[in-house]
Amino acid sequence: MTSSHSVPEAVSQRLLSFLEERREDALADSPEAALVIDAASSSLAGGKRLRARFCETGWRAVSPAIGAESIIDAAASLEIFQAAALVHDDIIDNSDTRRGRPAAHRALQAMHLGRGWTGDAAAFGRSAALLLGDLLVAWSNDLFEHALDVHPSPRPAREEYARMRRDVTLGQFLDIAQESAWIVQPDDEHAQRALEVASLKSARYSVLQPLVIGACIGGARDDQLAALRAYGMPIGLAFQLRDDVLGVFGDTELTGKPSGDDLREGKRTLLIAYAREQMDPAARASLDADLGRVDLDEGDVARLQGAIIATGALDRVEERITAFTTQADSALDSGVLAADAVADLRALALAATARTS
Repeated sequence: MTSSHSVPEAVSQRLLSFLEERREDALADSPEAALVIDAASSSLAGGKRLRARFCETGWRAVSPAIGAESIIDAAASLEIFQAAALVHDDIIDNSDTRRGRPAAHRALQAMHLGRGWTGDAAAFGRSAALLLGDLLVAWSNDLFEHALDVHPSPRPAREEYARMRRDVTLGQFLDIAQESAWIVQPDDEHAQRALEVASLKSARYSVLQPLVIGACIGGARDDQLAALRAYGMPIGLAFQLRDDVLGVFGDTELTGKPSGDDLREGKRTLLIAYAREQMDPAARASLDADLGRVDLDEGDVARLQGAIIATGALDRVEERITAFTTQADSALDSGVLAADAVADLRALALAATARTS
């Protein structure tokens, strides 16, 4: 493996072979069981494979003496875990689309209708997608354990993977809790709470933990792990802050989701916390009343976008993204990481923080 740019294709090919194995198992049980494999295939299609690329680059960054037989399977397992998180996230947020296609629960609802089945198609879609997400988590664990079967020292990578699963679940809970709990919290605590959610829900499992898992598979030293953590955490936070900006200001044609979707979902992000800090009580009450309204139309979204920009909140978040990225870049100057991987980590930082989708 010479560059993170070759990783998406290798991971995609591994996912295809893994899914084919699972399809054979499912068909042996029941023809209809293959329907969930089709849904899984759709959930795993597309995407930037950033977590896989961070994992493999973390492996190369420590000049690995071990793990060559494990790294692609481990990287692929992270993409399966990401697919599970998105399936569950779309159910929680009641999102209709993902990457420009129907979200898993909507696709399964449409399948129910298309087959002329009886009962509530929407309820079926949600229930089936919940199970699909659970299945994807199990598959992620299966493939990760398969990756470690041939590894001489699997415990550090296994512990980091387990920590990642716990962090994401806790972060997702804190995210939905904050959508309700903000009203009883002091206004000056909202920004810090938003960063706490961003850390657990996304920053760690999107960047930090894939890097560390890859490095552990490569047999990293403590100083190498420290350098990767010092890079990975701020880039992970910058990644999530960019996601927050796109959730309010993103172009539907590029993001594959309706513009302003985070406003309709009532997301209490750093962007919203910063905006509220600069609003007078009447404007703040108006913003609070609009957040979470599923019936916001394009005009409403444009009005809210303008109000957020007027507070300087968007500029402040962009400044935080830049500051986090600069902090991460400095961590790469330690000299303990492989030079070719450092160049790729700088490219991945740009891909994670300067994206439009």
